[in-house]
Amino acid sequence: QVQLMESGGGLVQPGGSLRLSCAASGSVFNIGDAGWYRQAPGNQRELVAHITSDGMTDYTDFVKGRFTISRDSAKNTVYLQMNSLKPEDTAVYVCNAGVKRSRYDSKFLSAWGQGTQVIVSS
Repeated sequence: QVQLMESGGGLVQPGGSLRLSCAASGSVFNIGDAGWYRQAPGNQRELVAHITSDGMTDYTDFVKGRFTISRDSAKNTVYLQMNSLKPEDTAVYVCNAGVKRSRYDSKFLSAWGQGTQVIVSS
């Protein structure tokens, strides 16, 4: 069984920073493309940032220049560095990744974490 576990959320003042982590555990051989999503109360889940298995990144417009997605493939972990946080960044941040459980798997299976709460408030 594969689990994605997010950590690093919390309460931060506007202009502050947080670093989120998403670690894959369980029967994991490696992870492929991954993304961070967020969902604020009353809103739909939206993609924030995406990273491919070879490190290519993409960001939604409202976080460009402020957030950075990265990965440590040896640790099967994906990160989201969030700088210059704004109150409108308040949301539950959820990690998604394609996961292979063994070298013999032909496809990546999509896995989701439970999310970590980020609150930006003074």
